[in-house]
Amino acid sequence: QVQLVESGGGLVQAGGSLRLSCALTGGSLSVWSLGWLRQAPGKEREFVAGISYIGGNTYYADSVKGRFTISRDNAKNTVYLQMNSLKLEDTAVYYCATLRTEYSGGSYYDLSKYSFWGQGTQVTVSS
Repeated sequence: QVQLVESGGGLVQAGGSLRLSCALTGGSLSVWSLGWLRQAPGKEREFVAGISYIGGNTYYADSVKGRFTISRDNAKNTVYLQMNSLKLEDTAVYYCATLRTEYSGGSYYDLSKYSFWGQGTQVTVSS
């Protein structure tokens, strides 16, 4: 059974940086495309960033474009989210999730397309 475990969340001041990690167990990361998604208090879960199974294509929400970078290391079965220039509105629980490789483009933004989800890691940005 595929399991995902996120780590790296925490409390950071606005303008600071964090690097989230998501480790996949029970399978091979290389057969999945991956997404990072987040849910802020009182809001719906939303897409943040995605990366194709071979890493050649990346996708970002407009709100994080230019500040966040998604990457993957298939040898380590781990996907990362480097978050720079953090803003108060980035405060949320961040989740990683797997996406079947036949999906592409707009499917990354459709949360119903994701198969397996991690338990989430809290990111809190303070002023």
